[in-house]
Amino acid sequence: MTSTLRRALGAAAIALAATVAQAQESTNRVATMTDWNVFTEESPKECWGVSKPKETVNSRDGQPVSVRRGDILLFVTFRPGKPGEISFTGGYPFAGGSTVDVSVDGNAFQLFTDGEWAWPGSAGDDAALLKALKAGTTATLTARSGKGTQTKDTFSLRGFTAAMEDAGLRCK
Repeated sequence: MTSTLRRALGAAAIALAATVAQAQESTNRVATMTDWNVFTEESPKECWGVSKPKETVNSRDGQPVSVRRGDILLFVTFRPGKPGEISFTGGYPFAGGSTVDVSVDGNAFQLFTDGEWAWPGSAGDDAALLKALKAGTTATLTARSGKGTQTKDTFSLRGFTAAMEDAGLRCK
């Protein structure tokens, strides 16, 4: 990985971590669309849709295990003049160099990880995944923790499109 790419990923991780922390602490929920919530902040202006998984399966060596995880959240964040940016936190540090596999009704995507956060590799990847999420019914995110636990989180996409349209309009 080039040093420029590392710096860009590091800056993105810091910005994403701040957004995620803000989303987890925000009391500015402005809408609920079925399984998705919309939040806004004014300074800086940000709007996001977020949801928790409907089902979570944790396993190690193919066997179910009980593990403690932090918040498990799938986000789409909007800022004025920018398209939606997808991010995911699995509630644990991902295995170094790993990716998160995303399946939206059988369509496959990957998110790149850094610490506890994951996101698409480019604006084009964001757009393609966002389009699939709007058309889909469920999204399943599969990842591996730094301790070797395999996780599979399934999110409902009921209300997703309405929530994204609302969040996007609020941040024009």
